[in-house]
Amino acid sequence: MVRNEFTFPSADGHTAIHAVEWVPEGEVRAVLQISHGVAEYILRYEPFAEYLTTHGFAVVGHDHLGHGQSVAEGAPRLYFGPKGSWNWVVNDIYTRRQLAGRRFPGVPYFLLGHSMGSFLARTYLIRYPGTVDGAILMGTGQMPPAVIAGGRAVATEEARRVGEDRSSPLVQKLAFGTYNKLFAPNRTGFDWISINTDNVDRYIADPLCAGNPTIGLFREMLGGMRFIAKPENLRKMNLNTPILFISGEMDPVGECGKGVKRAYESFRKAGVRSVSLKLYPELRHEILNEDCREAVYGDILQWLNSRIPARV
Repeated sequence: MVRNEFTFPSADGHTAIHAVEWVPEGEVRAVLQISHGVAEYILRYEPFAEYLTTHGFAVVGHDHLGHGQSVAEGAPRLYFGPKGSWNWVVNDIYTRRQLAGRRFPGVPYFLLGHSMGSFLARTYLIRYPGTVDGAILMGTGQMPPAVIAGGRAVATEEARRVGEDRSSPLVQKLAFGTYNKLFAPNRTGFDWISINTDNVDRYIADPLCAGNPTIGLFREMLGGMRFIAKPENLRKMNLNTPILFISGEMDPVGECGKGVKRAYESFRKAGVRSVSLKLYPELRHEILNEDCREAVYGDILQWLNSRIPARV
């Protein structure tokens, strides 16, 4: 496997986006683009990328705006920008797709989104229909409209009070405060991300993880979640694009499966012709980092392989 790193200009007009590609030594059979979650970065997916490259996949991705190494000088971390900047982040995903398409032409192309990255991927499927051959939505969910509206109202008020490029304990509590309660008594504030305590400890110790997202980022993410929940928007997707929902059954982001099933049903009702769902008993949010990750890797590989046309 060869890892290459480079930058490309963000849709915000001034940030250099840090991009990565992992390339197999031999022929590239297909490409998987990864859209990572909030308060993390793309290089955390290297073990998964290494696994896929041994099976002929090129794996590509980038640090979202305000994350990892995609932070402009003097800019706040975990902040996309002013109202509407969710679309900048989605546009960056499309730019990355175009760059990888030119780099690896003529092979099947897939998109995987985790957590916040799954909400971005779902927005991408609506705004850029038909540009991928399949999508995996991992660690996702779908909150009721009233909950989203309430969260946006709080974020808007807090942004007026302290500034949208700042974090807020109140917004932080509303966003993540209930997640850990499922796993009390708690060892850390992030027990909800993984059964694997080593993974939790690495996440906490990593200076590019576990920060407090800004109020503006929450506002934008909630706006994105409202957008992807509307049936009229879902019908704008290419309904022939196969979709896999995959999550831990104890992932609080997906309401322990309830929110994942809600999202899955919304895709079915929209008319998506091939949509499937797999929940892993006992697993929490980061299913790629658990002790049983090889089984998860294998399930994803099997799904991808089933969508690659047989060679003639």
